[in-house]
Amino acid sequence: MNEENAFEFLGERHIGALDLTLKAWRHKATGARHFHLECGDRNNAFLVALPTWPQDSTGVAHILEHTVLCGSERYPVRDPFFMMLRRSLNSYMNACTGSDFTAYPFATANRKDYDNLLSVYLDAVFFPLLHELDFAQEGWRLEFEEPEDPTTPLVYRGVVYNEMKGAMSSPIYRLWQDLQSGLFPTTTYHWNSGGEPEEIPKLSHAALKAFHASHYHPSNAVFLSYGSFPPEEHQRHFHEWALSRFGPQPLVAEIGDERPFSEPQRAETRYDIPRDEETGGKTHIVTGWLLGHSAELDELLAANLLNQVLLGNSSAPLRQALETTDLGAAPSELCGLEDSYRQMVFVCGLEGSEPDRVEAVERLILETLERVAAEGVPEEAIEAALHQIELGLREPQAGRESWGLQLMWRVLPTILHDGDPFAVLDLDPALARLREAASKAGWLQQQVRRQLLDNAHRLTLVMRPEPGLNERREAALRQELAARKERMSEQEKQTLVGRARALRERQQQEDDPEVLPRLTLDEIPPDPPHVAGEARRLGGLPARCYGAGTNGLFYLRLLAPMPSLEPELLGRLPLFWGFLNEVGCGDEDYLATARRQALTGMVGGSSSIRPTLNDCADLRGWAVFSGKALGRNLDPLASLLEETIVSARFDEHQRLRELVAQDRLAAEASVVGQGHTLAMIAASACFSPLAALQHRWDGLAGVVALKELDRSLEEKGAIAVLGEELARIRERMADQPLLAVVVDEPGHLEECCRVVEARWGERGSESGPAPVPSSELLEPHRQAWVASTQVSFCARAWPAAPAGHPDAAAFWVLGQLLTNGFLHGAVREQGGAYGGGAGYDADAGVFRMYSYRDPRLFETLEDFDRSLEWLARGPELRLVEEAILGVIRAMDKPSTPAGEALRCAMLELHGRDLDFRRRLRQEVLSVDLARLQEVAGRWLRPDQAATALVVPQAHGERLTAAGYEIHRL
Repeated sequence: MNEENAFEFLGERHIGALDLTLKAWRHKATGARHFHLECGDRNNAFLVALPTWPQDSTGVAHILEHTVLCGSERYPVRDPFFMMLRRSLNSYMNACTGSDFTAYPFATANRKDYDNLLSVYLDAVFFPLLHELDFAQEGWRLEFEEPEDPTTPLVYRGVVYNEMKGAMSSPIYRLWQDLQSGLFPTTTYHWNSGGEPEEIPKLSHAALKAFHASHYHPSNAVFLSYGSFPPEEHQRHFHEWALSRFGPQPLVAEIGDERPFSEPQRAETRYDIPRDEETGGKTHIVTGWLLGHSAELDELLAANLLNQVLLGNSSAPLRQALETTDLGAAPSELCGLEDSYRQMVFVCGLEGSEPDRVEAVERLILETLERVAAEGVPEEAIEAALHQIELGLREPQAGRESWGLQLMWRVLPTILHDGDPFAVLDLDPALARLREAASKAGWLQQQVRRQLLDNAHRLTLVMRPEPGLNERREAALRQELAARKERMSEQEKQTLVGRARALRERQQQEDDPEVLPRLTLDEIPPDPPHVAGEARRLGGLPARCYGAGTNGLFYLRLLAPMPSLEPELLGRLPLFWGFLNEVGCGDEDYLATARRQALTGMVGGSSSIRPTLNDCADLRGWAVFSGKALGRNLDPLASLLEETIVSARFDEHQRLRELVAQDRLAAEASVVGQGHTLAMIAASACFSPLAALQHRWDGLAGVVALKELDRSLEEKGAIAVLGEELARIRERMADQPLLAVVVDEPGHLEECCRVVEARWGERGSESGPAPVPSSELLEPHRQAWVASTQVSFCARAWPAAPAGHPDAAAFWVLGQLLTNGFLHGAVREQGGAYGGGAGYDADAGVFRMYSYRDPRLFETLEDFDRSLEWLARGPELRLVEEAILGVIRAMDKPSTPAGEALRCAMLELHGRDLDFRRRLRQEVLSVDLARLQEVAGRWLRPDQAATALVVPQAHGERLTAAGYEIHRL
C-alpha cells in the first residue's frame, strides 16, 4: 500500500462558530485515526495521543513518556527532544501524561520546522530505543549518595522520581489524587499515573518496555493536526515515517465503567506541614460524585450546566454557601467538574477547616442541594450558565497553548472514549437542545436529584495536616535503604558503582547533533511579528483600534496613568485588582454584581509596570481596566465596566474577609508549584526595583504578608480600615484620564468604537504611563525560605543591563546558551532536578539561574558557577546559533489574533515599539561567542550575585550554618 491511498476518508463538517472544518480519516492497515482541523491559522499544530491505562502507581506511563524522548531508531542521540527545542522555531513543544492517555504535541508556523518536528516525534513515539540507562536517568535508580563511593548512604534518584516528590508535596495534588483513587476503586483512575514516589522504585525496565509494546501501537493511536498546512501531506509522512511498518493489532482493552457504590463513602488522608506549625484551620474536606459518561454529549453539557449553576460564580447557591460558611476558610480549589475522564467527576468542599466538622460540611452541601432541588434557581441563573458555557467554547484561554492545541485538547477525550468529535466541536445543535431542555419547568431540579442527591456513588474525603510527615517519611526511607545496604554483598555494591559510572559516561558522551533536522538562522523571518492598529480619537479619547478574528468576542482595555499612591496603598494594589470584580458596584451587592457579570461578560483590572528602556530604576505604570464579552453584550459590558471603575464597593466587610482568606490559601498553595519563580524574584529583589515590588506583591514576601494580613483582620475595625484603603485607591484611579485599546471582529469594530466613545469620549488624555515609586531593595544576598516541600528550588541572580542597553541582546542569548549547553545537562540529567536553566529579565534588569523540584542544594549552586566557567572555556559555535534561534523563537511566539493585538498595543504603550523590536532582533542575530564571554565576564561576577532558595524544613540547620537568613512560609 502506498501513501496516496493509505488512508480512508470518513467525513467532514464545517463549524461556523469556530471558522474551521473538521475532517476525519482512518489508516487502512492499522486503524490509526487522523482528525484535521482545517483553517487559515498560520500557527499549525500536531499531536499524537495513545490511551495509557496503568494498573499500578509505579508511574509507568509517565516514565515511558520521558524515556521515549531519549533517542530513537532514526535519531539515536541521547536527548532528541531537548535538542529539537533548540533547533526549531516551535511555538510549543511538550509531552504529557494524563490519567488515561499520553500525548506528544507541538506547534509551529514554519512548514519545514513542522515536518522536522513531525519526523522526530513519530520516530520517538513508535521506534524509541528505551535504553536501560535512560530509564535510570528519567525514571528512577538506586545509587550511593556519592555514586562511586560505596561507603556513602544509598539514595533513590531520577527525574520523574524527583518530579513526583515535588508534585505530591502539593496539598491540592495530594487531595485530588486521593479523592480520585477513592471514587475509582477498580479502574485505571484508581492509580496515580504520574507515579507515587514510594511506588516508582517498583517499576522495572522490562515492565516499561512491555507497556510500550502493548500501548504504543498505531492501532491505538490518534493523530490530530490543525492549521493551514495540507492534511494529505501530513498523512504521507505518517505512513512513510511510521505506519507503513505496522499491521493491525488488537486495541488495548477499554477502561470500563466503575462499579457503582451501594451507599456514600467517607475516607481520610493526610498531608505534610512543618513540624512546628499549628494544625488548626488547615484541614480539607471535599465531597465528590461520579457522574455519567463524558462521551455522551448531552450528558456532558448537562453536567457542565449544572456545574455552572451551582458553582459558576459567587451568587451560585453552592459556591455562595461555601464562601460564606464559618465551617472553613474558603471553597476548595477542587470545586468544579472534571469532564475529561470516561466518567465525569463533580467536586465541592472547603479548605481551612477542622476534622470534626466533616458532618457539618457534608450537611451544608446536601442541604444546599436539597434547597435547589426543591426551589430551583432564577431563570437568569440558567441563562447566565448557558452564556458562560458559550463564552468558554468561543474564547481561547489566556496564557495556555495555541488555540489549535486548545481545540485538540477539547476534542481528544471524546475521541479516546469513542464519542462523536464532530458533535463536540460543532456544539450549536447540542447547546440548542440543552437550552430547550433547561427551559422546561423542573429540569434543573431533576438534574440535581439524578446526578447528585440520588447518586450513591459519593465520597467525602477529609485531609488532615500532619506536622513533620515528610520528615518522618524521609527518615523511614533512609532507615530502609541503610538496612538494604547492610544486606548487600560487596559485588552488589560494585555493580551499583559500575551502573552509576556507566550512566555518567552516557550523560557526558558527545552526540552528533547533525543527525537531527534543524532550521538555520537564514530561515528566520527578517521582521518580528506585528499587528498594526489604527490610532484614532473617539471624541476626546485616544484609542488604538484593531480588527482581528475573535470568534465573535470583543476586548476592551481602558488605561489610566498609575495614580500617585502612598506606600501603604501601593502595598494594597494587588488586593485592589484581585477584588475589583469580586465585590459589588454602586447600589448592587457582590451577589447581584456576580449575577450580572455572569450574564454579561468579564471585567477586571491589573497594573502594567515596566521601567523605561535605559533605566531599570525608572518604573512607569498603567492602571489597566479590562472587559470582554460576546458582541451582542457590548452595551451591557461597557456599562458594567464603567460602574466598576467609578463605584466598585469595598464596604462589604464580610465579603472582603472571605476574599482575603481565599487569597491567603491560594498563595500558600502556589509555593510548591512555583517555587523556582518565587525564588528567582526573591534573588532579583536584591538588585531590581521592579523585582522588589513583585517580591512584595506576589512573591515570597507577599505570601508572608497575606498570612499576616489574614490574622490581623481578626482585630476589631481592621477590616474596615482595609476597605477604606481599597476605596481610596479606587477614587484615585477613577480620577485619571483614559486611553483605550479596542479589539473586535472587523465587521463589528465600528460599533464597538461608537459605544466606547459614547461612554468615555470625554475622559481622554495623551498622558503616558506615570512614575511608580521604587520599592526598597532586599537584603541580605543569601536567603532561604522554608516550605512544606520534599524538594528544593534554587535561584541565583546578578544585576544586568536594562532593555535598551547595547548588552541586552547578549544577555538574551546568554540565557539560552547556558541553559542548553550546560545547565540542562548538569542540573536535570546529572543532578536529577525536574528542570533548570538561566534567563534574562529585561524589565527587571537581572540575569538569573534556577532549578525546579531539585533533590540537591549546594551542588546545584556550584553548577551555576561552573556554567560560567564552561562559557569562558568556549563552547561550540553551533550552540551559540541554537541559542540565537531560541531567543527569536521566544520573541516570535504566536498568540491568538486578539492576544497578538493586545500584546503589540501594550508593548508600544511602554515604549517597545516596532522599531525597537526590529533593532533588538538584529542585535540578537549578530551576537557572537566573544561578545557573550565579554558581557558575562563584565557583569556576572561571583561577588555580585544574590541567592534565594525554597527548601524543605530539614535543610534549615545546614543553611543557617552556611550563613543564610532563614524565613518560614
